[in-house]
Amino acid sequence: MDLRTTYMGIELKHPIVASASPLSEKLDNIKRMEDAGAAAVVMFSLFEEQIKHEHAAIEHLITSGAESYAESLSYFPDFDDYDTGPDEYLNLLRQAAEAVDIPVIGSLNGITNEGWVNMACMMQDAGARAIELNTYYIPAHLYMTGREVEQRYIEVLKAVKESVTIPVALKLSPFFSAIGNMARQFDEAGADALVLFNRFYQPDFDLERMEVVPDLELSTPSEIRLPLLWIAVLHGRINASIAATRGVHSPVEVVKYLMAGADVVMTTSGLLRHGIGFLTTLVDGLQAWMEEKQYTSVTQMRGSMSQTNCLDSSAFERANYIKILESYAPDYE
Repeated sequence: MDLRTTYMGIELKHPIVASASPLSEKLDNIKRMEDAGAAAVVMFSLFEEQIKHEHAAIEHLITSGAESYAESLSYFPDFDDYDTGPDEYLNLLRQAAEAVDIPVIGSLNGITNEGWVNMACMMQDAGARAIELNTYYIPAHLYMTGREVEQRYIEVLKAVKESVTIPVALKLSPFFSAIGNMARQFDEAGADALVLFNRFYQPDFDLERMEVVPDLELSTPSEIRLPLLWIAVLHGRINASIAATRGVHSPVEVVKYLMAGADVVMTTSGLLRHGIGFLTTLVDGLQAWMEEKQYTSVTQMRGSMSQTNCLDSSAFERANYIKILESYAPDYE
């Protein structure tokens, strides 16, 4: 049985990838992911705010020194030894790339060009086999148009693509008004992969303290429906690889995503909920399902239930919406 797949031109031993999460903040965990069967690991995200913080800190030191007595400069640390969040990230990335045989993918989280190009180059130099741009942006400005938001994503992608030679994936929000068209534009702009979809973590209200508070909830299997739809629609219609992420809590979700047309299937919440060993469960479960259904390769099953290969293509469009509503029978009747 052949479980191999190709993601952004990188051959992987199977399609199950550990996506960006706090687990990859430790080298030992990355090694354990490899031992548990991960085909690749996406590092936790380096946030644009961390890059800006580094630049601001260095600027503050330089400015303070310029306005102080000359002898005070001796109290400032050597910038080559100045330990920052981005430096720690790059050191861990370098160590991980050297310690494991599977591809390690760097992750940048932000929405402007500032700091991204240089950091992308440094990630490449540190040994990243690819870079995932995790674009998390809430367009709260009331006068910003949808086109302006879309153009910002494209500019970031192009800027990073021009600065590195390794593949670049774009992790997308599902909230574009025309996802299919945006996928085509990102494909034409050079994206080597599209990761569907980013999961927004909205704040909540604490009514006792009257504060806006962060509230993280792990995904559930029902959340695969939205990415499943768009992966099935996009399969065979764009050149970029497609990665599925969200709601993977059993081998069943892995199989569904592959049948829709995903090249790889990523999981974060599953690992946080069940532990790193859950990767073994996913790989073994995929293989067992393929054996039961007599599939000989992942290539054979990939996209077999996509829109282009489905006998009833309307199942992905408005006709299916109507069928779903008509088929529901309430319990109280």
